[in-house]
Amino acid sequence: MKTSAVKITDAEIKRQAAGAARDLRDTDNRGLYLRFTKARDRASWYLVKKREWNLIGWYPDLSTKQVVAALPAIRLRLEAGEGSSLSKWGTVGELLAWYAERMARDRNLSSKRKKTGASAVKCHLIPRLGDLALNGVDKATLDSQLMWPLQETLSIDYVRLVFQLLALAFRQAFKLGLIASNPMAGIKFSDFSKAKVGIKPSRLRGVQLPEVLEQLAGVFVSAPRDAMLALLMLCHGTRIGESRLTQWPHVSLAEREWFIPGDHTKTGVEHHLPLTEQMCEILKRYREWQYANGYDGQYVFPARNGKPLSEGQASAVFTRLGRGEWTSHDLRKVARTGWADIGIDHLIGELLINHAMGHNVKVYIQSDVMGRKRDALEKWHAHLDQRGFALIHGLTGVRTGDSGNSLEATESKGCKTIQESTIGEV
Repeated sequence: MKTSAVKITDAEIKRQAAGAARDLRDTDNRGLYLRFTKARDRASWYLVKKREWNLIGWYPDLSTKQVVAALPAIRLRLEAGEGSSLSKWGTVGELLAWYAERMARDRNLSSKRKKTGASAVKCHLIPRLGDLALNGVDKATLDSQLMWPLQETLSIDYVRLVFQLLALAFRQAFKLGLIASNPMAGIKFSDFSKAKVGIKPSRLRGVQLPEVLEQLAGVFVSAPRDAMLALLMLCHGTRIGESRLTQWPHVSLAEREWFIPGDHTKTGVEHHLPLTEQMCEILKRYREWQYANGYDGQYVFPARNGKPLSEGQASAVFTRLGRGEWTSHDLRKVARTGWADIGIDHLIGELLINHAMGHNVKVYIQSDVMGRKRDALEKWHAHLDQRGFALIHGLTGVRTGDSGNSLEATESKGCKTIQESTIGEV
């Protein structure tokens, strides 16, 4: 087989690809060779030392510039008896195993996100791509082995999640220099599917609030903890994780504020929410019910093991309440929609819902944001009062935001008898 001695550059490789030489020997770098495949559209980089051909990587995955820059380190590794490859792994499975372990140890990720990522890697990515060589990752292979089979049985939303996880693993490995090139760099989800990842509409609408609040008034008597969790979310638009992990030391009835630590939020940023008179009254009576039933611990929603409700236990609450017709997230959605409907400023709504905010917005909101959030929630809770919320908290003299009229003195059966409830699990 013919070997050509040339100064190897990317341009020279393309020119030689049209010729007959199988190997190119670099005249500027001792021992550096490039060997073409039969198709001559790809090639392998080698460093020859004492007649031993040590594989470095593949062209065009690795450019001439990348290989030449890495040569001193490769020579040192060979002297130490280590490998010559620029990649730490040979297969996609090895890279994914590294990334799964990295995710599991990332304290900035929520437990839910860790579980979702671990499941996607274990159940879908490794079974379908685990034995694939890193240099074998391309659009056609991903389409035939991963994307097209997945879309036959899974929702397009989940298929997109799996793809994004794979792309993120490769991007992180490349950023850390653990792989010489990122074969996923030019590949997009839209290359495989034009289906739109839909936004699920809320299964709760504003017109259903009277029915929901009437239901929660009854549940507040029979199962106060279930009702309290739902009311907290409906009244503040919080996520289920933020709500179920609430601790009494983070709730100040005197200051009328609820503090949510950053490690409880999806955004990783601490969240401050004002508490209205209505919510303070409900929380006060709920705490008294806990005391009456022998619980004086730190959690607002404790489980039997002394810890807060788990993700599964909290979801079970809404399985009971929603009866398949609505979920915990629908309460968050109906709150956000309701804020828009009653004219609450969009920015304040986004702050209340605790969506991630850009740097410029954070600079802009250095004003009395807590006061504006309090005004917004007072308006929302007044709106709820006219739809049945007043029958739960039972306060007198609270003015409604819709009509401006004072509510008549009232005390619902939920407020009156909550302390009489003898639920076994506080």
